[in-house]
Amino acid sequence: MVKNNLAAIELISAKIYYVRGSKVMLDRDLASLYGVETRTLNQAVKRQAKRFPDDFMFQLTKTEFSNLKSQFVTSSWGGIRKMPSAFTEQGVAMLSGILNSDRAIQVNIQIMRTFTKLRHMIAGHEELKKAVDELREQTDKRFEVVFSVLDKLLIDDEKPKKKIGF
Repeated sequence: MVKNNLAAIELISAKIYYVRGSKVMLDRDLASLYGVETRTLNQAVKRQAKRFPDDFMFQLTKTEFSNLKSQFVTSSWGGIRKMPSAFTEQGVAMLSGILNSDRAIQVNIQIMRTFTKLRHMIAGHEELKKAVDELREQTDKRFEVVFSVLDKLLIDDEKPKKKIGF
């Protein structure tokens, strides 16, 4: 179960993109995970449009879609009639209220776990960065003395030396 859980998290995290400053999942990826057609997912969302404000779901622009497509070497996103919808974490959570199949519930649980795991990883990364910055600052202060001594030695080396003897 743990191995399947990790595989699911990896599969889902590969479908999370960063668009407009938010982590999002595309309608086609969500539909695939839920085992429904993209059209079916979008119809359900359209019927419950009040549940999906702009900060929960938005439609990609052509430029954003092109940028996403360029990240992949091969793309199965052939001819499409409209730009995909992008769902933020809150939008994905809201989907659980309108998609009630057992599979949709299980997939939503995994997606929420993945978003949480990503948030923890990012927080851990920030803490590590802060610790490295503090260590660098402490090290810089300690080595400041060493560098000043080295600078003095270099300056002394540049002064002409008096010859002894003939």
